[in-house]
Amino acid sequence: MNRAILIVYRPAAGRYAAQFRSVVAAATDLGGDSVVLLPTGQPAPETAGLSCHRADLDDPDAVRAAVAAIVAERPIERIFPLFEGDVLTAARCRRDHGIPGLDPEQALAFRDKNVMHRRAVELGVPVARSCRPDTIGAVAEFAAEVGWPVVVKPYAGWACGDTHRVDSADDLARVWPLVADARHDYRVEEYVRGAEYHVDSLLRDGEVVFEQLSRYTYSVLEFRDEPGGTISRKHDLTPAERRILTANAELLRGFGMRTGVAHVEFFLRDDGEVVFGEAAARAGGGSIVPAIEAGRGINLAGEWCRLELDPGHRPAAVLGAETGTEYLCSDRYGRITAITTADELRALDSILDADVWKGVGDVLAPPTASNDVLGWYVCEGRDFDDVRARFKTIRDAFQVRTEPAGEASCG
Repeated sequence: MNRAILIVYRPAAGRYAAQFRSVVAAATDLGGDSVVLLPTGQPAPETAGLSCHRADLDDPDAVRAAVAAIVAERPIERIFPLFEGDVLTAARCRRDHGIPGLDPEQALAFRDKNVMHRRAVELGVPVARSCRPDTIGAVAEFAAEVGWPVVVKPYAGWACGDTHRVDSADDLARVWPLVADARHDYRVEEYVRGAEYHVDSLLRDGEVVFEQLSRYTYSVLEFRDEPGGTISRKHDLTPAERRILTANAELLRGFGMRTGVAHVEFFLRDDGEVVFGEAAARAGGGSIVPAIEAGRGINLAGEWCRLELDPGHRPAAVLGAETGTEYLCSDRYGRITAITTADELRALDSILDADVWKGVGDVLAPPTASNDVLGWYVCEGRDFDDVRARFKTIRDAFQVRTEPAGEASCG
């Protein structure tokens, strides 16, 4: 019987399909079988021919019971959760069965923002000031101390879901009823002004064997007002940008990661101070993985698998030009009657890859999270400013037409 890995995979929307296929391919290349744990009721044709099991992935006890049943049938060498919300449960499953990888204590540093910020402070990395929203008065006092705006966010959230930028006392009165009943699931942070960066890394035995620094072209909290874009910073890094890479390596080792993949976000204040934002023990979300694959020649999820299963593996990444990726968005809501296709986008100058998740007949509504979009594209250019200028050209070429939902098209 071949060695086996377990992939915790959510096929909805297809956003993890490329990661999933890359992990399966890596395991196969190394003589391993892939066992898949899927959500109940979600079809996944890409898993055909593999050993598949199902459970309610939002129920940790159900997942642990399903993994126990899988392990009873055959030994599992590693567990690969591709989605942020499965990282902690996967860690508990590793502990249950003595499987190497992040344990729950380490995983909490990547999932619980209260834990991760406390640990960052212990490691000497600056963080945003914060408080607990025990009462509306506590939030108002905190805002008086640090200044408006402040950010109210779930301590274990992702993709800016249920996250609120609060700009004034009147705005707080509007937001408070939305969070009051679940206030103990939230934290409040000062709004950090400055450029936002992220580092996508691979580690083996505590050593960073791949890293890419990228800079967001927008404020992550403003996903309703501007498309989400990020551009690599591979050439001519500033001293401050190099400090971000140093802080990233210190945090990952300090959080307990030995071998794995990570997506870590930082702010660079106008005065040059590097401030830690958040960290996740999974490949970057949205189109970050395809952007790195197009620009560096490696799939982060697949490389994670190879690093876990092959002690001698080292990612063979290329350097290449600066690459950027941007979400595809539209301010037109209703039923789609026409939309630019991925093939049409790929035909544009400088485009390396593209994907469109929505099609004719789908209904568009205002976004509720930063990854609630229509698709993405990846392009390349000389430098940050050149890539950003290309974003504008490509964005203008992407067209969406809609009609009010419920109305039939007249053709």
